[in-house]
Amino acid sequence: MKKFYFLVLISSFATAQLTWAPLPNIASNLNGQRFDDVFFLNENLGWAANGYYAAVYKTTDGGATWTQQLNNTILGSSHYFRNIEFLDENIGFLGTLNGKFYKTSDGGATWTLVTNISPNPAAICGLDCVGTSTIYGCGAYFSPAYIIKSSDSGATWQYIPMSAYATALVEVLFTDENTGLAAGRNDNGAVILKTTDGGATWTTIYQGTTVGDYVWKLQILASNPNVIFGSVETVAPNSGKLLKSSDGGVTWVSKNAPEPEVQAVGFVDENHGWMGGHDTGFYETTDAGDTWTNTTVGSNLNRIFFVDNSTAAYACGTTIYKMINNLNTTNFQEQARIPLTVRVAPNPIKDKLNVEIEFKGVDHLVLGLYSNTGQFIKELKLDEINQAGTKKYSFDFPYASGVYFLNLHTNTGRQSVKIEK
Repeated sequence: MKKFYFLVLISSFATAQLTWAPLPNIASNLNGQRFDDVFFLNENLGWAANGYYAAVYKTTDGGATWTQQLNNTILGSSHYFRNIEFLDENIGFLGTLNGKFYKTSDGGATWTLVTNISPNPAAICGLDCVGTSTIYGCGAYFSPAYIIKSSDSGATWQYIPMSAYATALVEVLFTDENTGLAAGRNDNGAVILKTTDGGATWTTIYQGTTVGDYVWKLQILASNPNVIFGSVETVAPNSGKLLKSSDGGVTWVSKNAPEPEVQAVGFVDENHGWMGGHDTGFYETTDAGDTWTNTTVGSNLNRIFFVDNSTAAYACGTTIYKMINNLNTTNFQEQARIPLTVRVAPNPIKDKLNVEIEFKGVDHLVLGLYSNTGQFIKELKLDEINQAGTKKYSFDFPYASGVYFLNLHTNTGRQSVKIEK
């Protein structure tokens, strides 16, 4: 329920010296892994989902203290938790990247596997609860594209194929039970879709032109629901983008973001906001994205979340962060994300591209080939990784001599490897 129809006290935001502080009493991630999601029902009651280490935490005091509710040991198998969302203080949902989707009816104390979605979604990359009983979800960043929907608090589910509109979906955001947005990518690039009939039909309202890009996160501004922000994730040397619409998605303005792999986006008004991604913390703008300042706070950011009927805001990355009105005095050592080990041999290559990748655990791989200028050439491999270890791949390489980049998009991030022929 990432809502936006709440009375944000803009004057409080405008006069405060806003910054972000890491919360001290929640586990941080080893190896720079991330909390993939954070969700609050009000300024005190919230949950956080740790991705790679698969744990759910709950707070009842605005993030001052946290209690772990769920982990892989309790579930008895390996997971990657992608997102968490609640309808009310009891009914909530947990999306994973492992073909498993969970529901709680007791505020997260216990979780049950949802088994009545057909076909079973490979992953849930986005969730949004709206109204009193409606839930939307979407997936998957590694394709295919689909929407799931429940109108009865998760008792029954509808699976909506979305291949006619997108190849991958990573975000859903609804203003009411029937009107909402979905975002991801299609064959032409980053895409935003809109429905006004509860997901039965969709219209493309934004279409990027760089193949391989994603619209990763969306925000509808609290004080003006006609203002929509989006983050466009790409690969270097391309520039990530901040998208902004001031007319409900009819027209869009695109500006360069502070990094290629930008994901998190959050604004307190039409001009003042933050972005970040796998390789950065909070970058701040006060001029609607014309310029950005590195705050030096945070790392591996994925979501910025504004709380209903409150001026409180939280974000997730290497840990959980809270927007505060004074300077950060918390001593917290950020850890950089450790990339996967990748070997290409020989390099320079001749007629075959041979790749070895050391996976740290269960994962997914989207292996793409890009030119030296960042132009998408081909998706070489879409693979499901069932266990830790080294996997070998070999591909024909019928391309001209020159410099290329392999881009690995996995559950834990993106990285590029330079190759030559």
